[in-house]
Amino acid sequence: MKLDDTDFALFQLPEQFALDVTLLNVRWKELQAKVHPDKFASEGVAAQRIAMQWSVRINEAYQRLKDPLKRASLLCELAGAPIHAEQNTAMPGVFLMQQMQWREDLEEASSIYQLEALLAQVLEQKNKGFAQIQHFIDHDKNFLACAQEVRAIMFIQKLIGEIQNKIYDFEDS
Repeated sequence: MKLDDTDFALFQLPEQFALDVTLLNVRWKELQAKVHPDKFASEGVAAQRIAMQWSVRINEAYQRLKDPLKRASLLCELAGAPIHAEQNTAMPGVFLMQQMQWREDLEEASSIYQLEALLAQVLEQKNKGFAQIQHFIDHDKNFLACAQEVRAIMFIQKLIGEIQNKIYDFEDS
């Protein structure tokens, strides 16, 4: 193990989107058991500091790998197609039109039932997006298309949060 290994190499997993989450969890526990700072208590401050660095590195890698959007972003980055969501907001016209419709539906929603229906529709689109990401990465190796889909899901996740907030507002009323 090296600190600069990729997250996938650190966890001895293939660089692909489809991931065995059970295996990821097992490897995370194994790695944490090896580097837990308490194991190095008798070896002095320097050894404990190194163990802490490893523990942080392992936890950060685990968080990236277990989150599908972060994992997709990482794979795009490793393939030379970084997401750059802040600078690159270009999206296909069809998706932009869908965004506008969802925003309009959110603004006009006057019941919790309308919001729940909208939420279901947006969640379905998110699931389709993740299936597309898996295909782009694991089958086509098309990381530029994947990066665009990741940006779309980032928007969708933000919208999901806004819909959920409006649902909570209705429930509190």
